[in-house]
Amino acid sequence: MEARLLSTVWGLFLVCGLQAESTSVDLVPEKIAGFWKEVAVTSDQNLVLKAQKRVEGLFLTFSGRNITVKAVYNSSGSCVTETSMGSERNIVGEFAFPGQRKIYVLDTDYEHYAILKLSLLWQGRNFHVLKYFTRSLETEDEPGFWRFWEMTADRGLYMLARHGRCAELLKEGLV
Repeated sequence: MEARLLSTVWGLFLVCGLQAESTSVDLVPEKIAGFWKEVAVTSDQNLVLKAQKRVEGLFLTFSGRNITVKAVYNSSGSCVTETSMGSERNIVGEFAFPGQRKIYVLDTDYEHYAILKLSLLWQGRNFHVLKYFTRSLETEDEPGFWRFWEMTADRGLYMLARHGRCAELLKEGLV
């Protein structure tokens, strides 16, 4: 059941107590488009953090108010990709996807890091995850990470670093 939940949410790419109003960026889709490596995850739901499928990287593309998210996972040593399409809502930086899933872009400098809030309604419960992404495969970009930590430190949430070769393959366009 855990794997199914996270598969439904594509490892919950698609972010803990923060509301959509806390979106602090005037989102420019062309700037946030492209490759992102997942570095850290926080959630008040332990179930979310124990998923067998773990997102390693994303590739975002935009067409008007629509977003396409290509996510790559490491599933038992194999790289698996999933693609989902969503559309921007009335709030800048908020995107809705099928299955009552939403993504909020909470913070980004476009060049180094992005902090996303993912939420979904599943079996009558709301699940929320904050995710920290970088453009780089080699570094976690400390200024962005400290911003992520500031946003989550007082929430008593769990955090896991995620590393792997699947993100590298996505960045190179091989998956």
